[in-house]
Amino acid sequence: MAVIEEVVESAPSSSDSAPGGKLAEGREQEMAGAPVSDDADDLEAIEPEYDMLKAQDAKALGNSHYSAADWQLAADAYTEAIMWAPPEAEEKAVYHCNRAACYVKLGQWDAVVDDCTSALEAQPRYVKALSRRMQAFEALDKPTEALGDARLLAEIESTAAARATVSRLEKVEAEKLEREKEEMMGKLKDLGNMFLGNFGLSVNNFKATKDESTGSYNISYDPNA
Repeated sequence: MAVIEEVVESAPSSSDSAPGGKLAEGREQEMAGAPVSDDADDLEAIEPEYDMLKAQDAKALGNSHYSAADWQLAADAYTEAIMWAPPEAEEKAVYHCNRAACYVKLGQWDAVVDDCTSALEAQPRYVKALSRRMQAFEALDKPTEALGDARLLAEIESTAAARATVSRLEKVEAEKLEREKEEMMGKLKDLGNMFLGNFGLSVNNFKATKDESTGSYNISYDPNA
């Protein structure tokens, strides 16, 4: 089970925070009640409203939902934390990574990649974000991308387990590349037969021998095949 990471102490609940996972809705209502101005200078002066206390409250709520295995409610709470936190807040990377942990449980792998990437943009060597994104890439059948994260994890952690993961993903990547080559050769064979049939030939008249040292193929012609 993924572990939710804490980087700051839980803050006291804000008296004006909306209850029960409704922080984002309350924020929208506050913004909806703001006066609208047609003056360009006034519009430029309006800045998004951020509140770290509300962000911390939302994170705490997310942690509570996560502990109760309420993955979607936890993800919603972390979304509220992300909305309330200013862009420069260091905690925002943790909120993204925590939401990614929820998406792992929900099997929403593309969302895991997106959140972990957001976390890594702020903290490029964030181990939990790298680990979760690696897991998501592998689930999405993207072993090359997963291997890239695994290698960075092995560099950061330098453990036997991390190195074993690199070795395993190298094999997975090689197997996928081999499958793709075989699929391409099959397509080329079908295309070749369509063309060579006009001359009474087929690709069976040509033998492809793989060079194991380079992975390339040597083609020879046999008119009697």
